[in-house]
Amino acid sequence: MEAVIKTHQLTKRYRKARGIQEVSITVNKGDVYGFIGSNGAGKSTTIRVLLGLIQANAGWAEVFGYDIKRRKREILSDIGYIPSEASYYPGMRVSDALRMSAQLRRRDCALEARRVSDALQLDMNRKIEELSFGNKKKLAIALALQHKPQLLILDEATSGLDPLIQKAFWDLLMERHQQGATIFLSSHILSEIQQHCTRAAIIREGVIVAEDSVEALARSAAKRVTLRGTSGLPEGFPGAINPTRMDNSVSFLFQGDYKQLLHDLQQVEFKDISITEPDMEEIFLHFYEKGGEKA
Repeated sequence: MEAVIKTHQLTKRYRKARGIQEVSITVNKGDVYGFIGSNGAGKSTTIRVLLGLIQANAGWAEVFGYDIKRRKREILSDIGYIPSEASYYPGMRVSDALRMSAQLRRRDCALEARRVSDALQLDMNRKIEELSFGNKKKLAIALALQHKPQLLILDEATSGLDPLIQKAFWDLLMERHQQGATIFLSSHILSEIQQHCTRAAIIREGVIVAEDSVEALARSAAKRVTLRGTSGLPEGFPGAINPTRMDNSVSFLFQGDYKQLLHDLQQVEFKDISITEPDMEEIFLHFYEKGGEKA
């Protein structure tokens, strides 16, 4: 498959703050790729290196098959970027910012700017300094989408958006994806990763601890075991991770030999059992609690 983003042992060190260490990921053409981590894990640092905003101390990064250090202008011309926090020139209206961005790219984006702004309920006549945080985020989205780029790099793009606008935003993204765009999404909102992404990487303290399809990540994590009609598990039950009691049921994560689990459960009184795939939050916590060991 054709790689749109590829990094190899990408490392960025800061004097006092933690950066990233030997980050190697591959985002293929047409992926909706989730980049997951807690605050300070290294998501924004990785994105800034990919955009050429900062330089890595070691390793390399390619976008569209080009080295970001050598072909930055060509690469950025076909990228739409949404920063986690956007800043704008003072004294401008929304329409001014959209027009200036289009002129810098030497493209006529007027029709698409209007369409995206209408979808996001963004008033193009408002002064930017009068906008709320959420409306400034809408403007950042419109600026990223109006030139119809082939790669969208989104850093916590939905923060500050109300639920209805989040839905409109994802409708726009999925439309672009169907038209062939590749999407790289940094987020700590795990439900949107599970709902929309095809592949994902989990970064912890600057190190990639897992990278695979979302489906494969779910398979490699612990399963959710729920027992109903039970008084509970014996203390120290083998393999039970974070058991939770509710009414006449108990639920816990388990990873190990399921034949041994069934054998051990013979000691427990229960009426029904279910073993299900974990949700994205449980997958995330599973890899974080493993202390960075790659699956």
